[in-house]
Amino acid sequence: MSKTLKVGIIGCGGIASGKHLPSLAKQKRAEIIAFCDIIPGRAEEAAAKFGAEGSQVYSDYRKLLENKDIEVVHVCTPNDSHSEITVAALEAGKHVLCEKPMAKTAEQAREMLAAANRTGKKLSIAYQNRYRDDSLYLKQLVEQGELGEIYLGKAIALRRRAVPTWGVFLDEEKQGGGPLIDIGTHALDLTLWLMDNYKPKSVMGSTFHKLGDRKNAANAFGPWNPEEFKVEDSAFGFITMQNGATIVLESSWALNVVEFGEAKTLLCGTEGGADMQDGLRINGEKNSRLFDTKIDLDAGGVAFYSGETENEADREARLWIESILDDKEPLVKPEQALVVTEILEAIYESARTGKAVYFD
Repeated sequence: MSKTLKVGIIGCGGIASGKHLPSLAKQKRAEIIAFCDIIPGRAEEAAAKFGAEGSQVYSDYRKLLENKDIEVVHVCTPNDSHSEITVAALEAGKHVLCEKPMAKTAEQAREMLAAANRTGKKLSIAYQNRYRDDSLYLKQLVEQGELGEIYLGKAIALRRRAVPTWGVFLDEEKQGGGPLIDIGTHALDLTLWLMDNYKPKSVMGSTFHKLGDRKNAANAFGPWNPEEFKVEDSAFGFITMQNGATIVLESSWALNVVEFGEAKTLLCGTEGGADMQDGLRINGEKNSRLFDTKIDLDAGGVAFYSGETENEADREARLWIESILDDKEPLVKPEQALVVTEILEAIYESARTGKAVYFD
């Protein structure tokens, strides 16, 4: 199919300008014809840099959705508006790629899924870490049975000191939480997907606000304002699945730890294990001896290689566009993203009540 998709962007802030727009601009089967932001200047700047000829600028997403030429919408707004905008876009006949997490609450996420099913339009969530080379290779190994039955997973999203100080990241009302819902969501999605296990049984959670009240704290993005820091600075979850498998989730923006990593996973199965702490490593037992192997994911190791490479954001954009034009299922299914949001919500609830949360 040679058709070119017409795309509209709602929310032209950091995630749009840093990820969605540059990757979409590389896609020969898509063109960006509409830009919307509550700050008109941001939409105008994005249109000037990434827009097709004659692209339109809006300050109200409802007006953008009235544009009949738009076939696909990317939702790149704060978490509290994901559901409202996504449902409206689906109802307007658009396919939707929404930034992670799926929504601020599980109820809102269910409304998004219901709208997708009702309208027949495609909905996917931007969990781009699935599209990394190491993630895709490990998924192949898992599907080939190299790890056997995976009964333990560790979802890792730990920063030592990297609290985002811009936008609404520190605003609990707009975001729904801190590092757990921001980066913990990536690690959990990656782990659930690799385990292919979406049936949680119970969740225990803890959240902490131990460092966020400090002034002039060391931070990769500069000192934060303690008065604005309304969310947790670290959060942890213990998740038991219906088949007995267990997942431990660790997330932080600020934590006194020297070994850290973001959007990584560790898997333990009956036939072998894998982790991403120092590249992709596989371990197991052969001929009565233990072994571990580091997987070389270099594109070929050829000196002065000048061919094009595809990063995870570009791959996400390409496969998303292909899923629409070629009528294929998106790699990230909304039913899967809903389970991620349900577990995150359960961790927050457990931390608040001090009790385990059980799923039906």
